[in-house]
Amino acid sequence: MVSHAGSSEKKKQIAIYSDDSSVRSAVILALGNRIAADLPEHEIHEFATGPALRQYIDRKSQDGTFKIDLFIVDGEATPEGGLGLARQLKDEVFNCPPVLAITGRKEDAWLAAWSKVEASVNHPIDPFTLAQTVADLLRTGSLTSA
Repeated sequence: MVSHAGSSEKKKQIAIYSDDSSVRSAVILALGNRIAADLPEHEIHEFATGPALRQYIDRKSQDGTFKIDLFIVDGEATPEGGLGLARQLKDEVFNCPPVLAITGRKEDAWLAAWSKVEASVNHPIDPFTLAQTVADLLRTGSLTSA
């Protein structure tokens, strides 16, 4: 059977964590339905709380359907910050997929590194930067060299 690009490719699964619905909306708008022509479409799972995200991971892990290709976390989320949650994901999820953090300012890059994330972008969200970063992470699991 011949596979045609886009027709039989499984959608990439992206989980977004932020307590702020406007941040989640900005990410969803920036990513659209397909980030790049060479990538399949994606499906986005939104989480407003850390416990909801952990419950989703635990439930999907137990029934064998856990498949997230990328986590996007808001470092400014409250009461549980996305950077602490990112570190927990990296420490506790077997073969954890890449994590992208949205930080409050450029100077927070050191904290993003502590969190073990593969990449970070800053608030306010620039749709082009976010889309390019997500595309690189979905292609390779890391950022391409500049």
